[in-house]
Amino acid sequence: MRNSRIEVRPISGAGGAEIFGVDVAIDLDDGTVGEIRDALNEHCVVFFRDQEIDVAQHKAFARRFGPIFVHPNFATINEDPEVVMVRREPGDTSYVGELWHTDTTMVAEPPMGAILYGIDVPAYGGDTMFANQYLAYDALSPTMKKLLDGLRAVHSDIGTAGPHLGKNQGRSTKYRDDEGWRETRNLHPIVRSHPETGRKCLFVNASYTVGIEGMTAAEGKALLDFLLEHGNRPEFTFRFRWQKGSIAFWDNRSTKHIALGDTGPFRRLMRRVQIGGGVPV
Repeated sequence: MRNSRIEVRPISGAGGAEIFGVDVAIDLDDGTVGEIRDALNEHCVVFFRDQEIDVAQHKAFARRFGPIFVHPNFATINEDPEVVMVRREPGDTSYVGELWHTDTTMVAEPPMGAILYGIDVPAYGGDTMFANQYLAYDALSPTMKKLLDGLRAVHSDIGTAGPHLGKNQGRSTKYRDDEGWRETRNLHPIVRSHPETGRKCLFVNASYTVGIEGMTAAEGKALLDFLLEHGNRPEFTFRFRWQKGSIAFWDNRSTKHIALGDTGPFRRLMRRVQIGGGVPV
């Protein structure tokens, strides 16, 4: 039976919905969690306003949807490995999430999602945009769909972490750059089937996808360049404006996202917990 406390309001034709009538710190009964999961599957990203959650409550909310995923590459400012504090200070010249990406896809079992909580939110700027990868796949021609069927892409963190990059200068949230870091690389299907909805979606992103199995570098680049740009066409995207106490919970299997860099003189501090997933098929 539907929980009448929950109201789901879509925010765009491409995806995303705000959920009202839920305090995620306490409303974690099975019925409410099931309603949230249904909304996530339908809208790809769900948002909550005016929430007050500490670290323990944040992690408890995430665990209702799966085990917590520990990110291997963040040298975080928080001692808890299950939590990433995503911070940007005025004057930073680089920041987390500045490319269209899907989170942490270089691992064998990428996370199913992430829950991001707004702690110190700019008066304006710093929005997050999302791109619906169901729509991106659906818009491809039958010929392109046939070409992509069975192709696998190479996912690697060679361009996001490690001492060879020198990316930590000018950014407040640091990636691992120690000498003990080693590249993580895995193959995933370019088109994956969502394990809960059964729908097909594109599964490539600018941060981690570096090539295509069985193709030369030039061939793979040409195809990837098209797919990456196609995947965030404006008609597939939607945008969330943050407020203090807001939560964004995105499905990492069916979306890409990007953090906008227009925070100017403002500090932006968010707390993120990722949820474990499975092998993309």
